[in-house]
Amino acid sequence: MVGSRKLSNDEVEALLGGLESDEEQDAVAAHFDPNEVREFTFGSEDLSLLGDYYALRMINEKICRFTRSVFLPMLRIMPRISSFPPEVKSFDEYVESCDTFISVTNNRIEELRGNCLIVVQAPFVSHLTNSYYGGSKIQSLFATQGEFTATEQRIIEIITEGMNEALEAAWKDLIKTEFNVQTREENIQLISFVDGTDTVIVCSFMVQMPQQDPVSFDIVYPLQTLKPISSQLRSRVQNEFAHDDRTWKDRLQNAVLSIPLTLSAELGKPKTSLGKLIKSKEGDVFPMSTPENILVKVAGQSLFYADIGKVGPNAAISMKQRVSESGKKNG
Repeated sequence: MVGSRKLSNDEVEALLGGLESDEEQDAVAAHFDPNEVREFTFGSEDLSLLGDYYALRMINEKICRFTRSVFLPMLRIMPRISSFPPEVKSFDEYVESCDTFISVTNNRIEELRGNCLIVVQAPFVSHLTNSYYGGSKIQSLFATQGEFTATEQRIIEIITEGMNEALEAAWKDLIKTEFNVQTREENIQLISFVDGTDTVIVCSFMVQMPQQDPVSFDIVYPLQTLKPISSQLRSRVQNEFAHDDRTWKDRLQNAVLSIPLTLSAELGKPKTSLGKLIKSKEGDVFPMSTPENILVKVAGQSLFYADIGKVGPNAAISMKQRVSESGKKNG
């Protein structure tokens, strides 16, 4: 699926320039300087920066699933959320494609030491507010106002907090990090994010609801923020154990060390003939000599040599030496 976007002012002017008369085009060609032409390889920008964005696309699919639970309590219906392929563009290009009145939340990504934007269309904020307080239809409040009401600002806080939790859950298999709100704006041109010429990665999501026009929201990452993990974003194999879970290791270790084992001490091996064994009856005694070192076994495997003794009313054994793999004493 290919995402749509608005044309920038330069692109619109270029299209209008194609409608000029031949004389005007000749006049432009006369002032053309070949030295001003920059070489550009089509497709290189998308493929060379972060590869095919495989991991990022997988993260976006998880965001689709996790954000459904964010919008469900407000919409009172399960929305269908789908993601578009990530786009690479300059921040100026992205700003030109946005409406002037829009919800923009600037988040800090702690582990990556960078920021990202959550951009939500004003009609979607209006719809969420209306539905949350019992309404049933979209009211296009954004067309007649230049700022969000206090109620809408509270709704924005709720959904951005929920979306930050969804982002943390979606990213945790790749990198465990936190998303914290820094600032909010209603005009993206006023946000302090990156320079206009800096490259950003735009991840767009479409929200579809029954009998309603689709609405969208974007998550924007600066390229410099994602570069430190570019190799992981290109990887098609995600290691679930990339980050040590110390708590899990401790629980596993405690569980293994708590397994009950039975020790058996071999006190001796009396010998007798088959004839005596056949004639033996209750009360017969077989003489037995106790070896100098008692052999202690666990699950049939010899582990220690020990001395036999007594502790209080109970018989006991005192470990002396470990039995080596060859069966000889190992002090």
